[in-house]
Amino acid sequence: MELIYREMTIGDYEAAYALWMKTEGMVLSSADSREEIEAYLVRNPDCSFICEEEGELLGTILGGHDGRRGFIYHVAVSADQRGRGIGQQLVQLSLGRLREAGIAKCHLFVLEDNEIGARFWARSGWQKREGILLFSKDTT
Repeated sequence: MELIYREMTIGDYEAAYALWMKTEGMVLSSADSREEIEAYLVRNPDCSFICEEEGELLGTILGGHDGRRGFIYHVAVSADQRGRGIGQQLVQLSLGRLREAGIAKCHLFVLEDNEIGARFWARSGWQKREGILLFSKDTT
């Protein structure tokens, strides 16, 4: 069986959302609606990917940038498919596209109680930042 990596389209949304719902440590919100994800993909073309095998979605990554810094969201791999390098390959694909867009640095957010995510990123060579506080506010 062959793993296929390709750019994510809105046609992948239902399968991606189902994977995100099953992914321990991932928190979803109204920003993850079909409409919001479609808008994200339009604003950030070419940086989001999926992995599939025999038509089954196994992994996702949402990547984008603001013109200065890259951001990665929703890296998820089916629990029964972990250890095959899918997450690492998705990250490399997205980072490669960010580099092509002239983006030299990328950030991501991990909830502090998401041990699986924290281990993945630490093993992957990402540096945990200290001294940064994140503030959020709804615009409505």
